[in-house]
Amino acid sequence: MNPAVLKMALLGSRSSWGRMAGIGGGVAIGVCLVLLLWSAANGLAQRDARGAWLREMGQTSVNVPLAADGRTVNGPPEPIPLTPETILLGSLQDVFRDQVISHRDIAALPGATVKIPGIAAPPAPGQYYASPALQRLIESTPAGELGDRYGKFAGVIDDSALPGPDALVVISGATEAQLRQGPAAMLVTEFTTNPYGESAGLYRTALLVGGIAVLFPVLLLVSIATGLGAAQRRERFATLRLIGASPRLVAGMAAVETAIPSLAGALLGVVMAVAFRPAAAQIPVNGTRVFLADFTFGAGFAVTAVVLVSAACALVAARRTARTGIGPLGATRAMTEKTPTVWRAVPLLAGLAGMATGAVLTKVDTDGIPWTSALLIGGFALTSVGIVTIGPWLTRMVSTIGLHRARRASTVIAASRIRQTPVATFRSVSGLVIAVFMVSVFAGGISAIGTVETPEARPGLLLPTSVYALVAPAYTPGQVASVARSTKELAGIRDTTIGYAKTPLGQGDTMDIYIAANDAPSLGFGDPGSDKIVSFDASFLNAWTSTPVSLAAAPLVSLEGLVPVVMVVRTDGTPAAIDRARTALDASGVTATPGTSPADLAIMSNTRLIQGLAAHAYIGVFVAVVVAGISLAVSTAAAILDRKRVLGLMRLMGMPVSVLRKVIVQEAAVPLLAVLLLSVGLGFLVAWLMISSFGGGRTISWPSTEYYAALSFSLLLALAAVAATFGLVRSNTAITATRFE
Repeated sequence: MNPAVLKMALLGSRSSWGRMAGIGGGVAIGVCLVLLLWSAANGLAQRDARGAWLREMGQTSVNVPLAADGRTVNGPPEPIPLTPETILLGSLQDVFRDQVISHRDIAALPGATVKIPGIAAPPAPGQYYASPALQRLIESTPAGELGDRYGKFAGVIDDSALPGPDALVVISGATEAQLRQGPAAMLVTEFTTNPYGESAGLYRTALLVGGIAVLFPVLLLVSIATGLGAAQRRERFATLRLIGASPRLVAGMAAVETAIPSLAGALLGVVMAVAFRPAAAQIPVNGTRVFLADFTFGAGFAVTAVVLVSAACALVAARRTARTGIGPLGATRAMTEKTPTVWRAVPLLAGLAGMATGAVLTKVDTDGIPWTSALLIGGFALTSVGIVTIGPWLTRMVSTIGLHRARRASTVIAASRIRQTPVATFRSVSGLVIAVFMVSVFAGGISAIGTVETPEARPGLLLPTSVYALVAPAYTPGQVASVARSTKELAGIRDTTIGYAKTPLGQGDTMDIYIAANDAPSLGFGDPGSDKIVSFDASFLNAWTSTPVSLAAAPLVSLEGLVPVVMVVRTDGTPAAIDRARTALDASGVTATPGTSPADLAIMSNTRLIQGLAAHAYIGVFVAVVVAGISLAVSTAAAILDRKRVLGLMRLMGMPVSVLRKVIVQEAAVPLLAVLLLSVGLGFLVAWLMISSFGGGRTISWPSTEYYAALSFSLLLALAAVAATFGLVRSNTAITATRFE
């Protein structure tokens, strides 16, 4: 290949430099986003691996008698002895303000061999190890609201055992007797390495679907960018064919022409990914960021991405040029697109069928669950591809109808071109159509999740401003009463009530709790009447109880002989007072569970995790919409440049520039509107199939206002992208554009 000829073909004019810059810029954005997506996937995988041990709920319950072969047996509970090869673990969830603290209580014999992640040795009773973020929080908060819960600081938990730099984790020491009085103490020989737990399918599926949501528009952007200025290139290649260049040589030149800016753009994308990596790592998932060292794409993956993208762009350019049919007579034969048929719906139907199969498997056979994630992800990807493949067919149908009803010149011109080139026309808006589809999927998913709300303050429900904790069985009524009196003296505490039962909770058949009648209003009950002792069902203490619990007269004259089972602290409702009540209960030594408020259910439920993932999916979709808008602007500009001679002839014959602009707008609007409603409907259908697969009895409902805002933003971005190309219409349809050599 003659270097002089290659230079003339590639860099023959200023527009060639602009075309190469456009290709390189599109590829750079695509490669940058792909590398950041891969970095996020690596970071989240490393984050989950670091925090896997926090999902450990123990291997053997200390309150369940076991036979020699490990099976449970009937009979009264007998303590399973603690050995140097085991530790006693209590897994708790503390709450401070609206943040969840992963709290692990540990009791171990001297010389215990169990390795606890992040620390060298088990803490002594009354001491604790904390993550750096939690220790900073403790040091910046009054001790009575947080620090007094855990005792004396013994050291910092190593980063290797923390999900991220914002993780709130504490490992505190306790005595064996204290943990055995708790409701969920477990014997542990080693900590789990399973980073997902029971929510593996939901978690991984949500992340992969979010990745696909961003990746699809990126790939479409790269595809559109590599086709920039195709008509100008065909003219140059036709000239080369006229002076003796073979079709194979011309195709090779097209490949080199595209490979050079693609390679430069891919390398620039790597540089951009390195530059944006620290900022991208600051985005929190489930309450914490990932460590910057984990948020990386690796040199090997970067090289692979650069090579694959550059090679793919070059091959696509060569194939397109070869298919164009450039002849030796100084002209190119007009490319006639094949008429799209209904067979283009096959990928879409296959994707929906795969997702429906996954949903059915979870309903009729639990053994189908391992396949659900693959079916959902594969079906989602196929559905996304199907929208792109069926788009030209729908676009041609709509343009045919519009052509028959056209009454203006701009409509006739736009509809005729769309009908002749439905594939190329739809390709320009395909990124935005996919973005709308992704927005609808996540809007439907979020609508099904719902929000866990704190029950309203009304008679028969625990007051939202109250904090309660179960009392350990070993403590006497006098000891518990002493703690109640000291707690009542704290700032912001209105009252402290002790609830009694005939037997400790969980050790008898009764679920009735007894209190003095004059304490009933402090718990949120109405007037108890003339009774001295009243009772209520223990479900009153459940944060998820939404039906008021009734108060009943008790056949007792006093609380003597009953066992204290719960302490309820009523506060003034301020965050400081609520946390002060939590700390007082946790540090009292008489409670077996952390201080809990009805508002904690919304903070600690999995709904918060799913909503966090959905919110980040919206961030990903926002990126996808922006990329799709750029793609629309690039493709619209490319269409103007490719047809500047035809548009110039129309203007030379007297057609105003305003009419030409209307043609450009209609050519973008028709394919977008043709598939927009389909994208919205399919998005909510896919969301319903996913939610059905995950179970839980949820169903989708009307989307939130954020969805309508995202949809409006997408349409405004499309309008802005098309309007941004209006300047090209006037500058590229001047008299010089009609000149023929």
